[in-house]
Amino acid sequence: MKERVEYWLELADYDIETAKAMLQTKRFLYVGFMCHQSIEKAIKAVIARDCDEGEIPPKIHHLLKLADRAGLFQKMSAEQQAFIKELNPMNIEARYPEYKEAIAAGLTAEICRELLEGAEELLCWIKEQL
Repeated sequence: MKERVEYWLELADYDIETAKAMLQTKRFLYVGFMCHQSIEKAIKAVIARDCDEGEIPPKIHHLLKLADRAGLFQKMSAEQQAFIKELNPMNIEARYPEYKEAIAAGLTAEICRELLEGAEELLCWIKEQL
């Protein structure tokens, strides 16, 4: 059980560090994407903790559904809930060409710094829930 949780948390930490690197290189689209990935994997760590042996977290990327499944969404502050709703579309929109240009146009260095800061805070909070 502990190994499964650690696995997801290591991935979450790696992804948040990747988001920082993307910010430094001004690859703003991928800052949001990697922040999403980090939070997704941290939530999956909580789900993995509560799963039966051999069961894996659902293969979905929707942060709200995952947070609800993990029992986290209800525990989040209004600010955390608003943030996760803001972060949720970053996964889909970064993957598909028809969305990339639209989302990239709205991402500035300042917005990405705020996304990264919010993701780091939420990641810490999720870890505290474990």
